[in-house]
Amino acid sequence: MQLTAEHVWEAQRELCRRSFVDFVRLAWPVIEPATPYVHGKHVEVVCAVLESVARGEIRRLALNVPPGTMKSTLVGVMLPAWLWGPQGRPGERFVGVAHEQTLGIRDNLKCRRLIGSEWYQRLWGDTVKLTSDQNEKLNFENNRTGFRTVATPSNITGRRGDFVLCDDILSASQANSEAEREKVNLWLQEALPTRMNDPERSAIILVMQRLHERDPTGFIKAQGWDWEHVMLPMRYEPDRASKWDWRTEPGELMFPERFPEHVVAELEKTLGSYASAGQLQQRPAPREGGLFKRAWFPLVGAIPAGRGTRVRAWDFAATEKNATNNPDYSAGVIMSRGSGGDYLIEGCERMRASSLTVHKTVRSRAETDGTDTIVKIPQDPAQAGKDQAAQYIRELAGFNVRVHRPTGKKAERAEPLSVQAEAGNVSILRTGDPVRDAWIEPFLDEICLFPAAAHDDQVDAAADAFKELALGSTYTLAGW
Repeated sequence: MQLTAEHVWEAQRELCRRSFVDFVRLAWPVIEPATPYVHGKHVEVVCAVLESVARGEIRRLALNVPPGTMKSTLVGVMLPAWLWGPQGRPGERFVGVAHEQTLGIRDNLKCRRLIGSEWYQRLWGDTVKLTSDQNEKLNFENNRTGFRTVATPSNITGRRGDFVLCDDILSASQANSEAEREKVNLWLQEALPTRMNDPERSAIILVMQRLHERDPTGFIKAQGWDWEHVMLPMRYEPDRASKWDWRTEPGELMFPERFPEHVVAELEKTLGSYASAGQLQQRPAPREGGLFKRAWFPLVGAIPAGRGTRVRAWDFAATEKNATNNPDYSAGVIMSRGSGGDYLIEGCERMRASSLTVHKTVRSRAETDGTDTIVKIPQDPAQAGKDQAAQYIRELAGFNVRVHRPTGKKAERAEPLSVQAEAGNVSILRTGDPVRDAWIEPFLDEICLFPAAAHDDQVDAAADAFKELALGSTYTLAGW
């Protein structure tokens, strides 16, 4: 049988009816003709979740994914068009809510352009046509009384929908204001439920990147509401994995087709630890920290006279860096104690490197610090850890090397340092040299996000250095 143009159209019609993700792929050139479609595994996952919403299996959905990963397009543009045409449900009504009306208008215009396109009308024009009297950028309607309209939390009164699409209803700047956060959360709790056409059938979709532990997603979780929570961080974290996450390797990227390793690394550097934790990893933490706060670490311009013992404590990464993972660093924090019981963090050496490079760096820093500085080395469990510690003892002959076996939870090990920092007994050395002081901001970022930060190597090293200075509870190889 000869394949005709009509056969091709019919095949597309059937493909889109069966699969939302295929509809997205075929519709993409219509709304983004200048941007090639890039398919990521996360698109399949998000489309599968939205299909569950469309079928009524999920009525309340919180979707947390990083920016730039097609989340707004999938939810606000593609879903209404897919339900109206391929699914034969042109009577469905959509209310799109965003923190700023211009964002809602953006997606409204894209959705309208898709539905009015020659491609869409060729396939589903017999079912869906836009009416001329209700065809505006804020609101458009079809010939079967379905509509898509735009609102903000402050002006949604009078609008009701079968699907309320809440896309970034809290901005990054609003997230830093307690008053703004709670205003949006109050709206989420008291006003939004009344915007449903059918309390038993209508759906709410909240799509956002995490901005604060008390943002709308955090509020929903804290209230214990029965929502489906789909969280896909940029880098995979096994201990926080959503049941929808397909990845298996720690640090595995969510969308490497568009966000490869070097792009993500640059984003992390630009955003900083706090914003990266929320917007990329969907793991918000208070800017002022949990166990530690920035205000507890005053900066001093010189090492005071009469310093006593100095310790450089090391924490070693278990995995080397490669093209796809995001392992911990190896870090060595040097700290000293004054005669008055105060503590000074003098610096931190931090690297992702091969075992050989790490060994050379430990030796080099020992030589720089001097033989009067204690070198504190952790020993991992099992024979391999003991062999590694023994190797360091041999390589650091002539230096005061002490080996310890870390025990207990990380937060518990860091708590004594936190107590002294809060009491005003811990400060940080800032020399005024940008190169020598480059370690300070990454150190403060990590310690003030702890224990919610992606990495804790500097915190572990600082806690071990403090413990050595305060208690001296270490032992050498000969004491084993």
